[in-house]
Amino acid sequence: MGKTALITGITGQDGSYLAEFLLEKGYHVHGILRRSSVSKTARIAHLSPTKTEFHYADLNDANSLMKILYDTQPDEIYHLGAQSDVAISFKIPLFTADVTGLGTLRLLESIRQLGLKSRFYQAGTSELFGDALETPQTENTPFNPRSPYGMAKAFAHWATKCYRESYNIFASNGILFNHESPRRGENFVTRKISKAVARIKLGLQSSLSIGNLDAKRDWGYAKNYVDGMWRIVQHDSPDDFVLATGETHSVREFLEEAFRLVGLEWKEYVKVDETYFRPLEVPALIGNPEKARKILKWEPIVKFKELVKLMVEADLEEERKKINA
Repeated sequence: MGKTALITGITGQDGSYLAEFLLEKGYHVHGILRRSSVSKTARIAHLSPTKTEFHYADLNDANSLMKILYDTQPDEIYHLGAQSDVAISFKIPLFTADVTGLGTLRLLESIRQLGLKSRFYQAGTSELFGDALETPQTENTPFNPRSPYGMAKAFAHWATKCYRESYNIFASNGILFNHESPRRGENFVTRKISKAVARIKLGLQSSLSIGNLDAKRDWGYAKNYVDGMWRIVQHDSPDDFVLATGETHSVREFLEEAFRLVGLEWKEYVKVDETYFRPLEVPALIGNPEKARKILKWEPIVKFKELVKLMVEADLEEERKKINA
């Protein structure tokens, strides 16, 4: 009989790719859904109903989490659920801290109280490093978060490490740098750009308003990164790993490449809008994935220009389907 995995945040970009990945490996997958007035299950609607089960719970409700853990008894828990929008975290900092930070603690405490032997994966982020104190960033780089989201993820990281060392729970942190795909939420800058480029090319949109063009990020491919998550959980002992490409590119570079792919000059369509700037900017992030390369045999496989092309082409196809519907 195959392993059982539980995924929080299964409706998101990473959760949907991870569910597909695990199903291909013969897992039975349980996913936690947050009850909402608007259905957000489009990314997982295609998953096998015979090998996938969904459960309603909320990361700010300890009782619902404990009941699901007790009922499912998962071999592996992939904790991807969070309030993950950095800009929004400045507007709802208490909610972000509760869901993203304390939500992790609620899961870890449930594992401890139930005495589960589940392997636990905590989805960390390059936002932990914020205004980075060294370049590139590794597992040993001090944290310096610059947003409520980064602060909450720092709490989650240390909670995972604390429960690992205090209670002998197999709990690992994956410190993942930005990873994108056609399933990325439209509130994230890369998807905002790729979707706008497609719509502008097809005459459906006239311009794109955007924030800091000089922000630099280490952008990889989400589908590649869920393989890294799985490898972290399969490792002999729990540990913390950076997953990154080791390359950094600016938002301006992403714009240039995306518009170039459709034969347009980005400066003719893009407007800088200061309302999209963060109260505290993170100027540049770049990760060093050497530890993951050496120990997990994980490699970033999609380069920057390939990623931009993949996203723009997917959005062009999606917008054309809407036109022809």
